[in-house]
Amino acid sequence: MAKSALLLGASGLVGGHCLKRLLDDTAYDKVTALVRKPLALHHAKLEQQVVDFSRLQNYAPLVKAHDVFCCLGTTIKKAGSQAAFRQVDFTYPFETAKIAAANGAEQFLIVTSLGANPASRIFYNRVKGEVEAAIAPLAFRAVHIFRPSLLLGERQEFRLGEKLAERVTKIFSFLFVGPLRKYRPIKASVVAAAMIAVAKRNLAGNNIFESDQIQALGSAR
Repeated sequence: MAKSALLLGASGLVGGHCLKRLLDDTAYDKVTALVRKPLALHHAKLEQQVVDFSRLQNYAPLVKAHDVFCCLGTTIKKAGSQAAFRQVDFTYPFETAKIAAANGAEQFLIVTSLGANPASRIFYNRVKGEVEAAIAPLAFRAVHIFRPSLLLGERQEFRLGEKLAERVTKIFSFLFVGPLRKYRPIKASVVAAAMIAVAKRNLAGNNIFESDQIQALGSAR
């Protein structure tokens, strides 16, 4: 039986690839994208819902699907402050997860980051770890957490720091072997492929996938 999917972050790097794959996948007959503004995309399976993420409770009946894919994320620079960053990377995913769980969603899949840890001294990693910890106990059959390394792909906005890091890591990629393999940069398209592959496995419980595991899952034929 075909399932329904709910996607957050459809206009982002991983979310954009995730949306395309979900629309092409016969395992899903309906894909709902929660967006701040309409996407320039039309598809028979796609239903776009324009929402105010700061008032998600007002849209609770829309936050309903078998599988929820959360690809929301920003940077402190783009958000403008640590508080604004936390709102996008913690509050929005957590509030969505709570509503989705209450509405009977079976799986919640979220992209966080390599190094996510609620005890980290690094603000970015700490927030990513906190959202993982907050969502894990919710009443889903399964919560899948994806911790990619540096993401490769064409973003809508230019990020100098990421471009420099991408060049450096490509030059020294031969050093990322063994336990360091998870630090290799990874294509956003591979992360999206891994998320959908995991969703179709019907696993249970809380599962964390580090970047090297994501690479293997998203590259498998």
